[in-house]
This record gives sequence, structure tokens and C-alpha cells, in this order.
Amino acid sequence: MANTLAKNEAKYKFLMITAIILIIIAVLISINAGYMKIPIADVIATLFGNGNPQNELTIFEFRLPRIFMALLVGLGISISGAILQGISGNPLADPGILGINAGAGFTIVLYMFFFQGTVFITGGLYIFIMPLAALLGGFTAAFLIYIISWKNGRVTPVRLILVGIGINAAFGAGLTIFQMKMEPIDFMKAIVWLAGSIWGTNWTFVWMIALWLVVLIPIALYKSRVLDVLKLGDPIAIGVGTNVEKERRFLLFISVAIAAVCVSVGGGITFLGLIAPHMARRLVGASHAKSLPLAALLGALLLLLADTLGRVILAPMELPVGIVISVLGAPYFIYLLIKTN
Repeated sequence: MANTLAKNEAKYKFLMITAIILIIIAVLISINAGYMKIPIADVIATLFGNGNPQNELTIFEFRLPRIFMALLVGLGISISGAILQGISGNPLADPGILGINAGAGFTIVLYMFFFQGTVFITGGLYIFIMPLAALLGGFTAAFLIYIISWKNGRVTPVRLILVGIGINAAFGAGLTIFQMKMEPIDFMKAIVWLAGSIWGTNWTFVWMIALWLVVLIPIALYKSRVLDVLKLGDPIAIGVGTNVEKERRFLLFISVAIAAVCVSVGGGITFLGLIAPHMARRLVGASHAKSLPLAALLGALLLLLADTLGRVILAPMELPVGIVISVLGAPYFIYLLIKTN
């Protein structure tokens, strides 16, 4: 038994270190990718302060902020999806599929509609208004999903996914209505943003989302044992002294907050919160203490690779990262739908 535990722990450490190394490699590739190619040797020289002014401007003011933003958004969405799957008992739960992203996106589009163009201003209070607007929409969607899914004193996984799909469609209709009333320029911005686009490419946005995630993610990791207990079912969880509905509501709050903050700068990225947690559980098992950190790293890696691919596949044009993730995630979602009872 002790030997098995030691092997599992060694495997977990190996996977975590491997994921970190892959992220570092992906960062170097992403810095070099784009319309203007920068050789790896020049990238390394610039990172150590020995580059020319043009490379320094390109790397430090444009590419690195976008890279860190992609990593943070990927990390956050993956943890949010893992929490939703844990509290709902539904392996198909995802912030995008359940309508939380749509709710957050709806309030962001409202903000863009009433304050035309200011969503893309990078100074002042705008960077703090966007996450707050997204939080309002995300919590509204989560509240509606939770209330409508509640039946006979509990929330069932099937009702949760079905209600979430319905709420997603409702907010999607509202998004379309307001988009049609926008000015053409703002309409195009909204379309690209809603498709999933890492557009907040400056350090101010990086620090803004990092501030939120530094507070929220440690709380999620601290609650990993509660997620393990909830996975055993409500009767057993109640039997061991867990206040099931209180813990479920609190974890839902954390999940929605993380997803909404990520949506405020990353747009409607769907399926990432589904794929990364599933990959992590397949690799390290169902323990959330191990699967949550690994899912975070895998999500960060996947979104960075998707964003890099989106920048180079149609260069000099860019393909929204949400579309790249959807192309990869939709077949995986169908596979899980077929496999899940």
C-alpha cells in the first residue's frame, strides 16, 4: 500500500514538472510566433536584457502580456470547470456550456452598448468595471440555473445541464439583440470578443486578472477535500458532517467568480473548462487535491497553444482562440456525451 502511494506521488510530481516544462517551451514558441518572427536566440537575449529596442518593444509590450494573459485565463477557466463538475456531479459541466460565460458576456456587451468603445480603453477604472460587470452577469446566470434546477430539495446533474443549456440560449438571444443595435465598429469588436479573444494585451490587464485569481484560486484549492466529499453523494457527505448545500453554494460562488473574471478579458471560451479537468483526472485520478493543480497547468498550456496557433494559422490575420478551442473541444464533448451514462 505504501509502495503504491509512493508511486502515485512520484507520478503526480513528474506530471506537474512535465506540464511546467511544456508551458515554458510553449512560452518560447509563442514569443517567436506571429507576423514578425524573432529567432529563439534573440528571444533569450532580449529576455536577459541584451536585445535590441525593436525586439524589446515587441516582446515586453505586446507578446509577453498576451502570453501571461492566456496562461492566467486558461488556468482560471480550467479550475472553474473542475469545481463545477465536482459540485454538480456532472462530468459535462463547463462554464461555457452551463451559460455562466454567456451571462458574464451579456453584461459586458451591455456595458459596451451603453459606453460605446470604452471597454477597450486600458486606463482608469475601466479595467475594474469589466470584471465587476462580468461578475454581475455570471452570478445572475448561476442564480437562475441553481433556482430552476432545484427540485425536491436538491439539484440533480441532469437538470443542471439542461437548465444551463436553456439559460445559455436565453442570454445568447439577449446578446444578439443588443449586438444588432450596436454601431458597426463596436459590433465587430463584440463579435470577436464573444468568440473568445485574448485582447487585453497589456500589463495592466495582466495584473488585474492576476489580483483576482491570487485571491480566488487558493480558496478553491483549500476546498479540494470538500469537493472529494461531495463526490461521494449527498447522503454520505451529510453523514460525515458536511453542510452540503452551504458548501455547494460557496464553491459555486468561487467557480462563477473565477469564470466571470476570465470572461471579462478572454471572451466566451467554451470547452476548455471541460477538457482540462477530464485530462487531469485521467492522469492522476479523482482526488481534487491533485487534479485541480494539474488541470490548471493543462488548461494554461492548452489555451496558450491555441492562442499561438490562432495567431499563425491565418497570419497576418488572427483566428480567435475560442474558435480554436471549440474545434478541439466539440469532438471531445460529443465523445464524453456518448460515454457518460
